Amino acid sequence: MKALSLLIKRNCKMFFKDKGLFFTSLITPLILLVLYTTFLGEVYRDSFKMSLPQGMEIPERLIEACVGGQLFSSLLAVCCVTVAFCSNMLMVQDKMTGARNDLLIAPVKKSTLAFGYYIATAITTLIVCFVAALASFIYLACVGWYLSFADVCLLFLDIFLLSMFGTALSSMINCFLSTQGQMSAVGTIVSAGYGFICGAYMPISQFSDGLQKAISLLPGTYGTSLIRNHALAGAFEEMAAQGFPVEVVESIKNSIDCNLYFFGNEVSVGAMYAVLAVSVLVLLGAYILVHKLSDKKK
Repeated sequence: MKALSLLIKRNCKMFFKDKGLFFTSLITPLILLVLYTTFLGEVYRDSFKMSLPQGMEIPERLIEACVGGQLFSSLLAVCCVTVAFCSNMLMVQDKMTGARNDLLIAPVKKSTLAFGYYIATAITTLIVCFVAALASFIYLACVGWYLSFADVCLLFLDIFLLSMFGTALSSMINCFLSTQGQMSAVGTIVSAGYGFICGAYMPISQFSDGLQKAISLLPGTYGTSLIRNHALAGAFEEMAAQGFPVEVVESIKNSIDCNLYFFGNEVSVGAMYAVLAVSVLVLLGAYILVHKLSDKKK
């Protein structure tokens, strides 16, 4: 345990010591928040208004709360995974610089070294994502706040689980990387493509049926929906309080992926949590297995 704690401290210090890597990880979510509010905000706003029955009036603050909730969920859904990949680059950098070999000279097992990278990545990812969440809460407070204390707690739980998923996924992929080119390629692919396949940039409901079924097989999709459900829960309750028909509220939920369907069957929030938790365990198990097999081969 002492060796593991020392490795975790060392990896966290290395991450925060690299000012370029740290500030890139920290500033990226804030830049995304500005870009999302500038460009995606109007798209979400128009989409939301089009989903309302003709002639129905709705307070502007409630509209902004719904748009803000979508932006919040899109931002965090992407950051929990992309920041994890950025934080986990230390694993690849240690291979490139030879620091990994130096660490293995000491009486440290490869499995301990692997856990050190995983836990340190999880810690740094959570720090950055929670800072991004606080910035998003400030934005929601300015445009329209309808969240309850329970909603906020559930949002932090969603961010924690999705960050664990991002950490497990990045750990599994990065353990096979060993060069700067490979690291850059994976980072570019994840940054550019993940937001689309998890439903952050464009609601899955707007894709074709075949693509919707394919995306419903990906765990990240359910992480996005969980954050979206809890970020908009207060706004939906306010709609019900103002007398919105249930059919209208459900139509809005369907259009922005609060309701997800797996081959035509609606997925409950509990099932979404189960999918995300099982995915983390499976990826973490595969990560441990790879390192054990590597030890035996050696």
